[in-house]
Amino acid sequence: MVMKPRSGRLVAAISISIACLLPLSPQTAPPHALTLPLKCASGDCSLLHGAPQTAGMRSGFVRLKPDGSVGWHTTGQNEESLVILHGQGDALIEGEPGRSFTAPGFVYIPPATRHNIKNTGGEVLEYVYVVAPAKAQ
Repeated sequence: MVMKPRSGRLVAAISISIACLLPLSPQTAPPHALTLPLKCASGDCSLLHGAPQTAGMRSGFVRLKPDGSVGWHTTGQNEESLVILHGQGDALIEGEPGRSFTAPGFVYIPPATRHNIKNTGGEVLEYVYVVAPAKAQ
């Protein structure tokens, strides 16, 4: 005979499990070193989510099908870098000619720059993006 847990116990167990995984606050849980596998089921997989997990940096893994694009966007006052792992594409920067790239490669997007990334190849384009607050030096 299989025993089914009561829904109240199940909800409590899930809540406690989730609470144990989440940091309490930025003051009590400073950023710490970690490693993450690059495995995603969909096109965009967030890896780092900013504070309190990091001091403000965000990162993710993107997989674009041929002719796919991420869509026009800006990272505001953040700068962004892309580490191209597989495939080829164009970095489209508003008001400028497209910049082609192939793997292995690197793309830098300055702050307050409207841009889009498009897969121009016949294979999947895979890259890791890193977005961090830009600070004047």
